[in-house]
Amino acid sequence: MLVDRYSPRANALGFLRLCLALAVLAGHSWPLGAGRATPGLGLSRGQADVGALAVDGFFVLSGFLVTASAARLGAVRFAWHRCLRIFPGLWACLLLTAAFAGFFTTFHEAFSFAWNNALGQPHRWGIGTLFSDTPYGRLTGGGSVVNGSLWSLSFELCWYGVFTALTACGVIRRSPRLILLLTAGAYTVLLSDFLHQLRQTARTVPQPRGAFGPIPFFGALDTQTLVYLGFLFLLGASAQLYRHRIPANGILALTAVVVLLTTLRFGAFHVLGYPAFAYLLLWLACSLPPWTHRIGRTHDYSYGIYIYAFPAQQTLATLGVHHWGPPAYIAVSALVTTALAAASWHLVERPVLTFKHWTPPFVPASLTSRHETADRAGSVDAHTSARV
Repeated sequence: MLVDRYSPRANALGFLRLCLALAVLAGHSWPLGAGRATPGLGLSRGQADVGALAVDGFFVLSGFLVTASAARLGAVRFAWHRCLRIFPGLWACLLLTAAFAGFFTTFHEAFSFAWNNALGQPHRWGIGTLFSDTPYGRLTGGGSVVNGSLWSLSFELCWYGVFTALTACGVIRRSPRLILLLTAGAYTVLLSDFLHQLRQTARTVPQPRGAFGPIPFFGALDTQTLVYLGFLFLLGASAQLYRHRIPANGILALTAVVVLLTTLRFGAFHVLGYPAFAYLLLWLACSLPPWTHRIGRTHDYSYGIYIYAFPAQQTLATLGVHHWGPPAYIAVSALVTTALAAASWHLVERPVLTFKHWTPPFVPASLTSRHETADRAGSVDAHTSARV
């Protein structure tokens, strides 16, 4: 069973998250460096590409780890941990981007960009005409896009909000079956979309459903994306809560690989490939060799790579690095972005995580974690999930 294979003290989740972050960077290298579609989009009949598949994986692993945190912490403490993990790093990235961009546009425009995106929902994609002459700028008709990767943060934050509410209601600890019901409900939407497409056309890509909201502080979110990414998040959450009932063996993992590749090539990826991909990731987290367990445990650069890669790659394209060819462009992008991510982790992200035990004086003790003593003592599970 998964519970027997998975150990909070020895797993490859950090390694997988780092690989997924670098996969997003590599996938973006074609549109950002060459003005072409990301590899895999044609082979998958438009269902997914390298970057989209990596984002899907992030939501599975995030749901798995965050649910462990929600099961251990009170709602207020859980929300506080989520805010510490997302916002300080994001704000530092936005301010650094604005300070850099201000020298090429105006500081008013640049810091307006930072202000409008500070809550994790991108309300403004560009800064003047910055990056409009890059391959991606020409691909989008001369528009300025500074950090296109931020689009997924609003959806992740939305699901954090949902799990904060579920934690406050005691669902995670006392009624985990409700998470299964939510997962089944989201899957019903995916299955309904798939069957509708089979009846109407030969297309395998879900059609837009409109917007959900407005949500306070966020505005409106694309309903289709919210449900589809939410299903992946809920798959990870369900696996965490029911890991004692999920078999974990190589035959099922091999089957998951076959299902994933088959659905990517021929269709039904969202209804069959999603669960297969989620299972494969969690099996790998438990089965990869021990040397992978050390990666990301004390220095977690994955979030920094994710939020810094796009502006770094746009800057390198402006400098002409993309003319060196895709392999060189990817390699230089990875080096520059990893350096920025390392600085973000050591100077911003890790220092602010030292405040995860801080409690405002007006918050009743009953609303914080009832396992506060164990959490302060430094449980490995708490440390891991706090870095998600």
